[in-house]
Amino acid sequence: MIDVRPVQTHDEYRAVEQLQRLTWGHGDLDVVPDHLLITIQKNDGLVLGAFDVSSCDGEEQLVGFALGFLGRTPDGRLKHCSHMVGVAPGEQNRNVGYRLKLAQREHVLARGIDLITWTFDPLESRNARLNFHKLGATCNTYLREVYGQMRDVLNVGLPSDRFQVDWHIASAHVAGRLRGDWAAPSLMALHAEGVPIVNRALPGDPPRPPRTVLPLQGERLLVQIPSQFQVLKSADFGLACAWREHTRVLFEGAFGAGYTVVDLIFEEGEGYYLLEYEDRIC
Repeated sequence: MIDVRPVQTHDEYRAVEQLQRLTWGHGDLDVVPDHLLITIQKNDGLVLGAFDVSSCDGEEQLVGFALGFLGRTPDGRLKHCSHMVGVAPGEQNRNVGYRLKLAQREHVLARGIDLITWTFDPLESRNARLNFHKLGATCNTYLREVYGQMRDVLNVGLPSDRFQVDWHIASAHVAGRLRGDWAAPSLMALHAEGVPIVNRALPGDPPRPPRTVLPLQGERLLVQIPSQFQVLKSADFGLACAWREHTRVLFEGAFGAGYTVVDLIFEEGEGYYLLEYEDRIC
């Protein structure tokens, strides 16, 4: 059983430090230290822990955490900035990240705030599926080289481009996703409606980005990304960089043209972002 609650003790804060090392391969320079975690928690930020309490000996084990703090939008509105959500290796299929985000939403709503933002690598399809398909977040902001050259195992060597996600936690759109009363369209249904894949990957193992893309037009469109980016990166680092450059130009163009990411569709081992023209977004 997983219990999600605020981190409280010094040992738990130290466990959050260690989990950062396990999740991202952080060195000591990149770990958010316990004294800063404590300060954030004591000043209306939030450090949540997901604890496995199913051990027979009664001991709890930290298997996930979420770290966030107060911030402001460019127009001065208060928001919650979700900086980190980490799940221990081997625990990713237990809905730990999803439960942490739900608890984070509950905490932020109780403080009268209706927006949570965070960044993530748009080529990480597992994270995209959680953010857009399950949580109902949206994105129309692409950020180049947010963190400069990163040193952790997952990101070393690649440009640190990121999506900035907007999670409007009090909206009907989000409430519908969390209730599960929204059925994602299938690729077949989208094709039947004339929704194009603007960058269908070139065949191969692993797939390669196309040399050209279709025009960005119409109410909806699909953008293909690699299904297992870390595997691709390990197999062919140059190809991983090529996908970064390809999708950078494509997403910057789409967002500049008024499109917003609303979902990540995963079918037959392939991932596709669904983008809608902004006039259609509630």
